[in-house]
Amino acid sequence: MSVPVTILCGGLGAGKTTLLSRLLETDDREIAVVVNDVGEVNVDADLVEARTDLESGAEVTALENGCICCSLGTELSRSVIELWKRYEFDALVVEASGVGEPEPIAHQFVRGPAGGPYELDQLVTVVDARAFHDAFAEGDEVPERRGPDESGTRPLADLLLEQAEFCDLLVVNKCDLVSDDECERVVALLETLQPRAEILTTAYGAVDPDELLEAGRFDLTAAREAAGWKAAIEADADGDRHAHAHDHTHPPERYGIEVDTYQRTRPLHPERFAALLADLPAGLVRAKGLCWLAGRERAAITMSYAGTETSLEVTGRWIASFSEQQQETYRESQPDLVWDERWGDRECRLALIGRNVSMDALCDRLDDCLLTDAELEADWSLYENPAPTSMGELVTVGESDRRDG
Repeated sequence: MSVPVTILCGGLGAGKTTLLSRLLETDDREIAVVVNDVGEVNVDADLVEARTDLESGAEVTALENGCICCSLGTELSRSVIELWKRYEFDALVVEASGVGEPEPIAHQFVRGPAGGPYELDQLVTVVDARAFHDAFAEGDEVPERRGPDESGTRPLADLLLEQAEFCDLLVVNKCDLVSDDECERVVALLETLQPRAEILTTAYGAVDPDELLEAGRFDLTAAREAAGWKAAIEADADGDRHAHAHDHTHPPERYGIEVDTYQRTRPLHPERFAALLADLPAGLVRAKGLCWLAGRERAAITMSYAGTETSLEVTGRWIASFSEQQQETYRESQPDLVWDERWGDRECRLALIGRNVSMDALCDRLDDCLLTDAELEADWSLYENPAPTSMGELVTVGESDRRDG
């Protein structure tokens, strides 16, 4: 029988270690814990009994309750398979780094070698209620802006929201540090960002072990497609501009949370668009989707705004940029693809999520960024363009202006 796997994600300081320590102290099952990060084992010191080494170089720690903990770097699949061969345990918990993306880890247990002895049971994201409220749910003041590091690493705020969007269970921790109304506001926003996930509120990582182990919540397709911004775009494609993908006890509207979609088949002026990204409304929490920027006719660019920072990344090519034969093949395989006779599949389609934001005003500002009729006929290569040009390249825009402002 396959060993069930729980992947534990969350930002730095959200309380993953406290939650994990409580789980190990209160549950009778034999649990293997993998810390998917380089460095010392990230569990409370009083749980540690002895240490040894696997042949892979991963550090294994024996815990007082008979469980084991393994600290490792990038060789996750190989290490967890070796762990399974050498030890017997009832469940595996993978504690991801605070700066780790959950989806690549999940794939190793679904489509990688680890999918043999293991079965992914659920992805759990721990959210710091106080920090999340102040960064995303307050809506009255612009949170502090922090730029990318020298390597151009994805903004942390973007990562925090992606951890919340790609999960099966959201544990809102440190609720003792927020008021009841603030906690409800955080929950309402998380419901909007990830309509499918179960949400638990707690303090000090106190969660029933049965909620964390062998809960059977994982569904790769549903997890990948369930993000609120994707639901908004899909609803717009179906013709329901203001559709909501959920109906919850605490309706997002109670806190002024609104979800909308911006869709246009005209390119954005790169300079005007960059200026807009440097001056987005304070209450905007999330904006993500595909952009068509003049001067980047081949590149389908994903814009991602996560409450504090904006990134642009080339994530593919427009079908219209391929040869006519390739275009025909693609269009035959995608009969529902919207196609413009002049521009093909190029378009701007953004999901917008915010609190107390005039979506109509924001859409008007986006419209002002579109090329005019005269600009459509001009030389687009003359525009100053901060957008990336090649696959996987990511740039952050507007940061210096927003920190100064």
